[in-house]
Amino acid sequence: MASQQHEIWGHPRGLALLFFTEMWERFSYYGMRAIFSLYMINALLFSKAKASEIYGSYTGLVYLTPLVGGYVADRYWGNRKSIVAGGLLMAIGQFFMFFSASAYQNVGTATTLMWTGLVFLIVGNGFFKPNISSMIGQMYTEGDRRRDAAYTIFYMGINLGAFIAPLVCGFLGDTGNPADFKWGFLAAGIGMVFGTILFQTQKDKYVITPDGNPIGAVPNTAVQPNASQSAGLGPRQLMLGGGLFVASTLLFWKIAGFDLVGAFIYAAIVAMIVMIITDPSLTKIERDRIIVLFVSAFFVVFFWAAFEQAGASLTFFAEEQTNRSLLGWTIPASYFQSVNAVSVVLLAPVMAGIWVFLSKRKAEPNSLAKQAFGLIILALGYVVIAIGVKGLGLGMRVSMFWLIALYVIHTIGELCLSPIGLSLVSKLSPMRFVSLLFGVWFLANATANKAAGQLSALYPPSGAEFALAEKNGIDESTYRGLLEGSIQPTPEQIAKAQEVSLPLKYPNFLGSPVKDLYQFFILFVGMSGIAGLILFGLSFPMKKMMHGAD
Repeated sequence: MASQQHEIWGHPRGLALLFFTEMWERFSYYGMRAIFSLYMINALLFSKAKASEIYGSYTGLVYLTPLVGGYVADRYWGNRKSIVAGGLLMAIGQFFMFFSASAYQNVGTATTLMWTGLVFLIVGNGFFKPNISSMIGQMYTEGDRRRDAAYTIFYMGINLGAFIAPLVCGFLGDTGNPADFKWGFLAAGIGMVFGTILFQTQKDKYVITPDGNPIGAVPNTAVQPNASQSAGLGPRQLMLGGGLFVASTLLFWKIAGFDLVGAFIYAAIVAMIVMIITDPSLTKIERDRIIVLFVSAFFVVFFWAAFEQAGASLTFFAEEQTNRSLLGWTIPASYFQSVNAVSVVLLAPVMAGIWVFLSKRKAEPNSLAKQAFGLIILALGYVVIAIGVKGLGLGMRVSMFWLIALYVIHTIGELCLSPIGLSLVSKLSPMRFVSLLFGVWFLANATANKAAGQLSALYPPSGAEFALAEKNGIDESTYRGLLEGSIQPTPEQIAKAQEVSLPLKYPNFLGSPVKDLYQFFILFVGMSGIAGLILFGLSFPMKKMMHGAD
């Protein structure tokens, strides 16, 4: 039997392997994400609204498929096989994105190749994402206080990849020449191949339990400590969930008016909650803990819906309304997505130290309270950017330091919420459901990312749209009247606007037009701030339902 006598960073060596495997996977994901929206609007010439919807659908589905991957790993494949399969599928997806960008001048072919690549990325991520996260907790004995720190270190690996990715893929792809996007996608594919090879060749040596047994070599249901309990979701729960999923999809799609992808994602979370919570094998303590996870996941949706504007609306803002000149060099808009990642690497040890300091003085807040602080801090980030853009005129740009400040503040909020949530799932999940419940956790991210795309579509017309209108014979006053509805567009104007992806009305939120960036950013202040206050109030009674596992 293998032995795990040696440690690195004060943790099992397997943590370092998972750290670097995840780093390369995140390099692949964030490298592609950094240039994806820019590719759609600058190479394929999609409108911002269309690009935002596609971006939201893609990132939403990326976090939906971990439900399937988690279930397959728990019941059939085990974590290891799922991770390798997922890594290979994602590499294929990135190479299809390379082919798409190589054919960008033929929009039809490029779009077909793009969707093919996105499908491979979505399915592959489903097998990869929940399984690598669930393996970390199994390297520690029950009650090992290093587990929270391990997830914080792992989270630094995620963000190390996210920091490097926009710099490399943005440098190669975001050059101002649409023909260069393909090189950014190619780099993302190569990174995914490297990470998969690293895991495949080193997993047997390092990914083991404290007793030296391999982690993830067999399905998690095979190592369920209580053999009298059922091995995960049974046929009854699957039938119940399937019926509820179909009914909910139709409800969200046909009655509530969501697009099909949105209806699919929102229905999945309803079905999964009911399937898991009604499983007859759950004890009262297990059910209480799972309810806590569901409450946490619900509020996490509000966080990520605002946070994930980074890949869409905040990228538009960086490109069009941010002064990116530095010592005679224009910083690519994609580079700003690295600010959050490098801030995580720098600030994660500080935040971990704060929790240890408070713990020693018996003043450490519980996990839900930490997540509430994350939401409130996120709202403060949007307060800062709202101040920066208040009164901003057409064609005007703000200092890049407003955007950098937002990303740094958001990072502090993220560190209060995301690694804490991952650790909470590992502590509260029954072993037979661990990968599946990680899938549910990422399903909250799916819901949030889809919502992020829908919210990004509310981004108001800026100087770029007014310049495009002027170029097509619509002066500023006329275009403003069209947007406000005081002037009715002619058939010729409608046809021309559709041809060049020019909006003819302001986006609408709950019956009110979103006319400027100040109004747009204030939406996120209210959404995340109110959610944070509510979660903070719930954190105290919910602590009892954790039954000492927090």
